[in-house]
Amino acid sequence: MRRVRRLDVRRGTLRHRPRDGGGERGPSSGRTLPPRLRGRRPARGVRTGPKQRSLAPFPGLMPGNSAFCPNRWSNLPRCGDKSRLREARHTMEEAVHDDGEAPPRIAPGPSPDATLIRRTLAEIAPAADKVTSYFYALLFVRHPELRAMFPAAMDTQRDRLLKALLTAAEHLDNAPVLNEYLRNLGRGHRKYGTQPTHYPAVGEALIGALIRYATLTWNEETEAAWVRTYTTISQIMIDAADENERHAPAWWQAEVVSHDLRTPDIAVITLRPDQPYTFLAGQYTTLETPWWPRVWRHYSFASAPRPDGLLSLHVKAVPAGWVSNALVHHARPGDVLRLGPPAGSMTVDHSTDNGLLCLGGGTGIAPIKALVEDVALHGDRRPVEVFYGARSGHDLYDIDTMMRLQKTYPWLSVRPVTDDQGQLPDAVRQYGPWNEYEAYLSGPPGMIRRGVDTLRGIGIPAERIRHDLLTELAS
Repeated sequence: MRRVRRLDVRRGTLRHRPRDGGGERGPSSGRTLPPRLRGRRPARGVRTGPKQRSLAPFPGLMPGNSAFCPNRWSNLPRCGDKSRLREARHTMEEAVHDDGEAPPRIAPGPSPDATLIRRTLAEIAPAADKVTSYFYALLFVRHPELRAMFPAAMDTQRDRLLKALLTAAEHLDNAPVLNEYLRNLGRGHRKYGTQPTHYPAVGEALIGALIRYATLTWNEETEAAWVRTYTTISQIMIDAADENERHAPAWWQAEVVSHDLRTPDIAVITLRPDQPYTFLAGQYTTLETPWWPRVWRHYSFASAPRPDGLLSLHVKAVPAGWVSNALVHHARPGDVLRLGPPAGSMTVDHSTDNGLLCLGGGTGIAPIKALVEDVALHGDRRPVEVFYGARSGHDLYDIDTMMRLQKTYPWLSVRPVTDDQGQLPDAVRQYGPWNEYEAYLSGPPGMIRRGVDTLRGIGIPAERIRHDLLTELAS
């Protein structure tokens, strides 16, 4: 049994409450949910935990710990009625469920709140850059010490704010997808040190930015819809993190044990984590390098779980890609990286005998290779059809491995597709039928979108098409 810090908002002090559960190694301290979301600022001088490296409960959001209107700074636009914002924050703090009540959930089917939220997002979309810049300006002016917790360049960080909001809004009426998306975010944000008390402050800042720029669609009804939705979203993420904390660390150290440069810009990297790392074939991890602290990127595992516990990643250096270029051109055996928890739903359903139709573009062949190994390890004899796409034959860097697998397993077929033969999704039309196959797609976002459209066009239902574009775009 360990003792966990909890914030008592009635006294503005910290108290300790024993709770069962495993320990956690990493930058975050005990992360548990009080009976209500204790988001109010503690009394001056009271610490709520160790200094955090990053505090973003939404990708691209950064929580502060007080009201955010910077009325001391005349060069910033005013952010609206502070009494309304304080009321919104109080509502978010008090709306979270008490212990013993049913946990919050996204209601199935269309909802009035979803309609209002989408209207807001549609209005601010043309000014998305201004909205996110304003959001961060408010936080950094009020809390300049937080700026050092973010990457040096904020361009990608700003983009992630809007992507996260658009992703959540797009799937507000799809409860299973949104719940899993939010739970993954909650688990993944443990590596930043995010605490439950950060969420109301971020929601307050978010509403302030929306009030500023959603001048046509914003009213009391819309504000209430945003508060309700954000409160539910926050609680789902907090609960997922709390559950995950009981059996997994916030992050892992992983040593580079081999670095194989397959082409001038593609490397196959093998890692040895410092403690067991449990994942499923087809999933991915987030990775931070020592060369770019606080910058995390997604990479899929290129093999099924191995008995020796080693992890394999395929990395392509892309223009202006800080992490990818560091991994391809600078990483060497002995270097130590940090890994976040595994995530992703592009995994094999072993309860069915349906075949697997796999489309892998570029380094997107990595998780496809892992899926093939997973089918082999389970002793399945189900057909697996792999379409491996690249710009040219030279870019089919792992084709030898895939052809060896094809020779080993009679149920596997591998078809390379290069640009001079046409686009990868279109090649699928020449074969089939695919009505008894589960489809898996991995590669650049454009390829995945075209692939989904193509597969649905040839009769594969959406529920049998798997990819992780949703999470990759917004986490």
